[in-house]
Amino acid sequence: MEFKKLQFKISDAQRIYENYLKQIKSATKKLPREDQQDILMELNSHIYESMAKKNPETGEVTNLLTVLDRIGVPDEVLKPLVAERKLNQAIRTFNPVHVIQALMLNLSYGITYIIFFISYLFIAAFSFLAVAKLFYPSSVGFYYKKGEIFRYGVFASNDNLQAFEVLGNWFIPVTVLFAFVFYFIITIFLKLNGSLKSVKNDRLGKHLSPDTTVEGHPIW
Repeated sequence: MEFKKLQFKISDAQRIYENYLKQIKSATKKLPREDQQDILMELNSHIYESMAKKNPETGEVTNLLTVLDRIGVPDEVLKPLVAERKLNQAIRTFNPVHVIQALMLNLSYGITYIIFFISYLFIAAFSFLAVAKLFYPSSVGFYYKKGEIFRYGVFASNDNLQAFEVLGNWFIPVTVLFAFVFYFIITIFLKLNGSLKSVKNDRLGKHLSPDTTVEGHPIW
């Protein structure tokens, strides 16, 4: 469906409306184009239906400002929805960039996402160690001696540790494998977490009903 801007009789109302659309686009710019368009059309529909219920004698500008005030500032009111849509995109694509962006957006929505974010830092550490082994083969590895030494990836502080290096040239493929397995498992848990969240809250895909608000903000 093609997005169509609303047309107001008063130029000030048109300017306020179009500025609000720019705020919506700015708040949703991290999302895929289809999600941006969906949210824009949904809010636009809400504005249209809410304006239709207003008393025309009050004036377009006043009515529009009242409607927009009830919806809220896009950058604030859309934050939970943008975070959730971004997480959906990350789960669909398994793209590390999208996953990191989704986790960053969701950090304030529970300890679970903080744990996921820290876990991804470990994946970054695995990747770093695999590269470091190429440049410092004698200083990076898996050092092990039963009951005495257990170090994975730690730079050897002295040459005596070399006698306890277990993996040798296998350190890189093993480390890369750990990173991939860790990434896959965490992304699966993200997907399960997203599925459970969707069961409890079907906010995604819901349409706003005119003037449906809670403490000045729309119910999604």
